[in-house]
Amino acid sequence: MKGLKRTAVMVVLRCGTQFLLLKRANEPNRGLYVPVGGKVDPYEDPYQTGLREVEEETGIKLQQLCYMGSLVETSPVEYNWWCSIYMADIPWQEAPPCDEGELEWIDFSALETLATPATDWHIYQYMAREQAFAMRAMYDENLQLTFMEEEIEGKILV
Repeated sequence: MKGLKRTAVMVVLRCGTQFLLLKRANEPNRGLYVPVGGKVDPYEDPYQTGLREVEEETGIKLQQLCYMGSLVETSPVEYNWWCSIYMADIPWQEAPPCDEGELEWIDFSALETLATPATDWHIYQYMAREQAFAMRAMYDENLQLTFMEEEIEGKILV
C-alpha cells in the first residue's frame, strides 16, 4: 500500500566519543553515513532486529541494546519509515568489513559536517546527552527535509 510506513531499526555503536557508522553502498541513503540497522522481519520485535542487524552487518554479537528513541519519517513518495533507535557501547576494534558498504569510526566532533541523512545530526545530539527522544520528520516529493520536531519537548528542529 502506497505511503505505508516500513518498520526499521538503527543501532548506534559507540566507543567513547567514537561512533562506528556505515557509509551506505545502497539506497536509501547511498553514500551517506548511517548507523547499522535494517527492516524488522516478520515475527521479530525491534530489539531482536537490532541484535540481528548488528551481527549481520558487523559480525559483532551484542548482549544488550539501550533504547534511545524513535524517528517517524513521512513523505509523499515511497520513503516512509517508523524507526526504533538503539545505542550500544562496544570496545574499540578495527572497523569490520560489511557487505552493505564501508564501516568507519567517526568522532562525535565530525558528525555535524559529515555526509549523513538530514535528520541524523539532531538524533546524535540527543544520544550524546543520553536523552530519550521521539522525532518526526516530514519530506517533500524530492525527499528534502521540510520539518522536524522532537515531540517529547515539543521542540521544532527544522
